[in-house]
Amino acid sequence: MALEMQHGVRTATGELAAATSPELDDLCINTIRFLAVDAVEKAKSGHAGAPMGMAPMGYTLWTRFLKHNPSDPHWFDRDRFVLSNGHASLLLYSLLHLTGYDLPLEQIKQFRQFGSETPGHPESLDTPGVELTTGPLGAGFATSLGFAMAEKTLGARFNRPGHEIIDHYTYGFCSDGDMMEGVASEAASLAGRLGLGKLIFLYDDNSITIEGGTALAFNEDVGMRFEAYGWHVQHIDGEDVAAVQSAIEAARAETERPSMIVARTVIGYGSPHKAGTAAIHSNALGAEEVKLTKEALDWPTEPEFYIPDEALAVYRRAVDAGRAAQADWESRMDAYAAAYPAEAATLRELIDGTLPDGWESALPSFSSKDGEMATRKASGKVLTALVPVLQGLVGGSGDLAPSNDTYVKDYGALGNGGWDGRNIHFGVREHAMGSVVNGLALHGGLIPYGGTFLCFSDYMRPAIRLGALEQAHSTFVFTHDSIGLGEDGPTHQPIEHLASLRAMPGLRVFRPGDANETVAAWKVAIESRGPTAVVLTRQEIPTYDDGKRLQEGAAHGAYIFADPAEGAPQVILIGTGSELQLAVGAKELLAKDGVAARVVSMPCWEVFAAQPQEYRESVLPAGLRARVSVEAGATFGWERYVGDAGFSIGIDHFGASAPGPVVMERFGFTKEIVAERAKEVLQRLSPGSR
Repeated sequence: MALEMQHGVRTATGELAAATSPELDDLCINTIRFLAVDAVEKAKSGHAGAPMGMAPMGYTLWTRFLKHNPSDPHWFDRDRFVLSNGHASLLLYSLLHLTGYDLPLEQIKQFRQFGSETPGHPESLDTPGVELTTGPLGAGFATSLGFAMAEKTLGARFNRPGHEIIDHYTYGFCSDGDMMEGVASEAASLAGRLGLGKLIFLYDDNSITIEGGTALAFNEDVGMRFEAYGWHVQHIDGEDVAAVQSAIEAARAETERPSMIVARTVIGYGSPHKAGTAAIHSNALGAEEVKLTKEALDWPTEPEFYIPDEALAVYRRAVDAGRAAQADWESRMDAYAAAYPAEAATLRELIDGTLPDGWESALPSFSSKDGEMATRKASGKVLTALVPVLQGLVGGSGDLAPSNDTYVKDYGALGNGGWDGRNIHFGVREHAMGSVVNGLALHGGLIPYGGTFLCFSDYMRPAIRLGALEQAHSTFVFTHDSIGLGEDGPTHQPIEHLASLRAMPGLRVFRPGDANETVAAWKVAIESRGPTAVVLTRQEIPTYDDGKRLQEGAAHGAYIFADPAEGAPQVILIGTGSELQLAVGAKELLAKDGVAARVVSMPCWEVFAAQPQEYRESVLPAGLRARVSVEAGATFGWERYVGDAGFSIGIDHFGASAPGPVVMERFGFTKEIVAERAKEVLQRLSPGSR
């Protein structure tokens, strides 16, 4: 409905609440400004300038448009709000406190202090109402696409005439810095291609960065760039409430294109000496400038963290409005369930994040009769088996689906003829792909994955890191996992990538050694909280029998693949991925020489490290120091498992362009080399050796 009064306040259900006046608008806006000023001044750290300039936009969006329920931050059909310029976190914290979220004023007073709910940049696991972790510029903007895509695909799948039960917007704020980062360009291009009409961003165009004016390094016309991407673009005065309001209304009316509202603002608005300068970007104002700024905007200098009752009353309308909106939605959900019981049951399952009973029975099992199989192919078979039973499973590839085996036939692609498909064409945009996968996961209702070559994990590492930090249920599929990929050569052959990903806290890295271990990797990825990287071969490798045992063992991160036929093991051979077969072959060679070897498959360090100590000891007994690891990647980190007495076979230099088997052999990845190294370790540990 159109606004019927100049200063009406739109509630979450679309009705107009009591009118405000320009004076009351200013009071509400200045409340945000000075909560930010006082918090930064108290912490002697932070960014007050951006919240001071963006306060009118935050006030207008949150009190007149945003559909949300402060009493239930996780209500599924709420609008999502993304603060991509996360350094302006006090804008978001102030709005959360003022509108009634469980974020007490005391937490704002503890801004940037250890253990507070108000960290320097918003973190979704720390603060009620924060949708995603932001701070690295451009990342929030890109992740927001996942929110908008999730809303659109769930709506296409479940909405019915007269039952629009999935119907919400994704709003976001972004900055000059966001617009400079490459990931934003990737994401904006994809959003325009997909026509995400419910994605609306307001760009805080204040022309200031840390070093000074943006013209030092950035003078393009952002509006024209976004028009070229296929966005609906408006230019406004971001300090004018009426202009902001009208622009958001126009953006909501545009249903076929995402919207970018270029809003000219003044960083540090109201500061007599620092407004509009880099001096207020990332520094406290200082006591004297705080006093002068409060006087300039007719604000009491005492007490600090002052919130006028009249302003709080306006913001707290969100509490009743949000409860009413959610109650209305739940009533409509009941009507939907009565009319479409099967669809409603599936949707409720997706919203709750529960897996259907017996879903594991769809998982395939393999044997040697299936022949040699690349684990990327096995992964594709797992996806084909799971998509029919896991209604939330969606994903795709960075233009590498035929190589990654990530496209599931007969299920269509999102944004290419419809939105009820299960495949996504991300294009050659790995960084944006990682961010979008996180956004799909954080939105809820979907289990997303995205694929590329392992060496290109470098492009998406920032997104993987944020997914780990916020424990997004994202799966990253990486194929072509070693020098074994062959002819493409060193530019495409990963070396340090496994070690790099394993160094990341909160990320599981699976490198399965056959098709059955690939099944286990996917099972763990789907069942577990947080992100998983599934690292797969291009080349074919053996498929082993006793598939269920291998799947169960791999789900523990590491397990005894094979023990000596007789007697206790003298040496442990640890293999991952395509090198598991080398450990198995070396065991057979050693047996001929009278050496008893245990083969341990270790597809996932992180899962193994989480097992009980008794289990870990049963697999890798501390007393058995003779150990050899073999993995076609950097040896960095393997010392934790082979110890100071063992040996790690790996590659600590770049590869070469040649057929995969040739490269592997030339760089020492043979069963003979593994067996030889095992003998050397045993010789060093034998009594009397030096």
